Amino acid sequence: MNDILQLKGSFDQRSYKGNGGGAKLSANKIITVQHLESLISDLNRLISFWQTNTLLPNALVSVYYNKVVAKSNRISRLLKTNESPNNSIVGAKFWVNKKKHKHIITHYVPLSSLNRSIKDLKNAIDVLNTYFNRKIDTQTFNTKSQWPSIPFKKYYSGNYKFSKSTFKEIIVDASYVESFDLTEFHGSNPKESIVTLYDTNIDIIVVLKKLGINIMKNQILNNTTVLLDENYLKILFEKAPYLVSMATEDMSKLDSYSFQSNLNADGLLKIPDPTNEPLIGVIDTQFAENVYFSKWVDFTARIDPNIQISDDDYKHGTNVTSIIVDGPTLNPQLDDGLGRFRVKHYGVALANGFSSFSIIRQIKSIVLENPNIHVWNLSLGSNKEVNDNFISAEGAELDRIQFEHDVIFIVAGTNKRDAHVDKKIGAPADSLNSLVVNSVSFDGQPASYTRRGIVLSFFAKPDISYYGGDHGAYMNVVDPWGLACVAGTSFAAPWIARKVAYLIEILGLSKEVAKALIIDSAIGWDTGVDNSSISLKGYGVVPQRIDDIVRSKESEIKFIVSGTSEKYETFNYHFPVPMENGKYPFIAKATLVYFPKTSRNQGVDYTNTELDIKFGRIKDDGSISDINGNTQTNNDSYILEEDARDLFRKWDNVKHIGELLKSGTQPRKAYFNQNWGMSIKTKERLNTNDGEGIHFGVVVTLREIHGKNRIDDFIQQASLKGWLVNSLSIQNQVKIYHQAEEHIDLE
Repeated sequence: MNDILQLKGSFDQRSYKGNGGGAKLSANKIITVQHLESLISDLNRLISFWQTNTLLPNALVSVYYNKVVAKSNRISRLLKTNESPNNSIVGAKFWVNKKKHKHIITHYVPLSSLNRSIKDLKNAIDVLNTYFNRKIDTQTFNTKSQWPSIPFKKYYSGNYKFSKSTFKEIIVDASYVESFDLTEFHGSNPKESIVTLYDTNIDIIVVLKKLGINIMKNQILNNTTVLLDENYLKILFEKAPYLVSMATEDMSKLDSYSFQSNLNADGLLKIPDPTNEPLIGVIDTQFAENVYFSKWVDFTARIDPNIQISDDDYKHGTNVTSIIVDGPTLNPQLDDGLGRFRVKHYGVALANGFSSFSIIRQIKSIVLENPNIHVWNLSLGSNKEVNDNFISAEGAELDRIQFEHDVIFIVAGTNKRDAHVDKKIGAPADSLNSLVVNSVSFDGQPASYTRRGIVLSFFAKPDISYYGGDHGAYMNVVDPWGLACVAGTSFAAPWIARKVAYLIEILGLSKEVAKALIIDSAIGWDTGVDNSSISLKGYGVVPQRIDDIVRSKESEIKFIVSGTSEKYETFNYHFPVPMENGKYPFIAKATLVYFPKTSRNQGVDYTNTELDIKFGRIKDDGSISDINGNTQTNNDSYILEEDARDLFRKWDNVKHIGELLKSGTQPRKAYFNQNWGMSIKTKERLNTNDGEGIHFGVVVTLREIHGKNRIDDFIQQASLKGWLVNSLSIQNQVKIYHQAEEHIDLE
């Protein structure tokens, strides 16, 4: 087998150079006076509502679009204040009409912007009536020669200016907007719940007090999210349901998992004392300190000492930690070649239920207390399904922590009780930055208890799958009474935590590269990403042995690169793919991972930053012949937002591109520039430069179609191109790790 190669070199950066040009109508559009009049009627109704309801100084207005809109298709003139309407967005969700997903985007704006929008629409109506026979189509709108001479100055009044560009912006805005309305949260929340209000820049305590809701500071998660009891929830939904952006019940029960009776193992299991093995963090139920491997676990109970703890409260947490510490001894058939791991275990939950709000607050402090721990296993999951329109509070907190700190969470995909009932995953398995693990049986098929993604109607969760046991073939674990046989995603996740910790702590890889390697290893050459099963298995089943993740077949060249996005485009055009007879005898695949900043209050438009990857041969015009046919950023192409998300995973923080191995595949021709190139382009959702300084990791695999081993040629040519090439030999990296961890006494 070939070792994986680490290529170190510089990526170039360049800023965005826009093409300019005025507003244009998309194909086959007809904008009528009747439609503009309907929008005016909507805005007048909203003005009447907010003049009567004076709880807020400004107005919440929801824009109902006629499709899933790209950022460039959002309104630019309607609802405009002194800033772009994009800056007033406080929420986004999908609505389904005729089986088609469409955007609802909510703004918080002063009433003056509604009045100005009405004035703009009335002037646009006058122009259509006077010069365009009450309607305008795409061909007329986009053809300057067909426009009559229109004296727009007649519409000027004081500081108000209705120009030709304003008219065009209004028409284009109206072509994407079906209506304006007020949205209210719909959901049954009779019990204590975590509630998020729209961000109105007013102290949440002040807003709630006006409604007769008095809360304490320890009920506040952030400036928009609070914990409310049943009585206060009723008051909020009765008096101001329009304030509620999202709400979820606080109390969660540990999602079910199967188990068989315990097997006495007294004296059968032994383990040496720990030395300098890598450390993994576990956040779970309690840990039983009477087990044979207790010296390997540093346990801290984070439960109120006044709460009585039962024997059952030690089961789940001890089961999970037993796999991390000594999984291969307990399950020899799953030996991953990684040895043992030490664990820092925090007991934050009980078996019969736990407060999500409390655990969110606990996780914050736990991670900050342990800056030396980079991998955290979280096998606690809710039995309730995630919402289609927003990320759970737990998932959002994990995403925030992983953006701000150098940590990665390995999260169980949650289980269902009834194998015959379809059920979506539960929180926090909707965390996008986390590596979410679903379970398969030992034959590689989704386990009977497996729940499904997708998240927010689009994002690919779970990320991957691994063996978690199933009926007839359980997983061996340890609990307070000896050996137990269990099954559940809770016991698939720890195996992945072991692998990720090995990649980060032993091999010294970044969390971006480690996550990319795990996901990439699950994707084969024959089928690529199987869209038919991605909601159950993610990108696929991760190989058991670490060698199959960090090494490749002799016919393959696998290398990793990492970098930081500072400007619009980050690129390197110096990847030397070996040639034979002037052609490339290779197919290729690549997996990109990054950890973006996220905004829960943006609803379905959750990720703030998009990184778009292209990789392939460099054509004679200097562009990249992308292996995935990605034309999103080409000047001569137009792709619908839904298609960009579907085909190229736009806005997803994991991108996989690749070619399939087919019979009859022929070598590719080489262009004049005989290198391959990689381009990563950064796009912002909120104009806040959240993508500046964002780190990324990419795993690239080249497959020689004739089965030849050309890795030596690649190493030589890469070195000549200025790359520092490091072969990641497991044996060498283990030696380096142990030498670095040696304790030296200085006299």
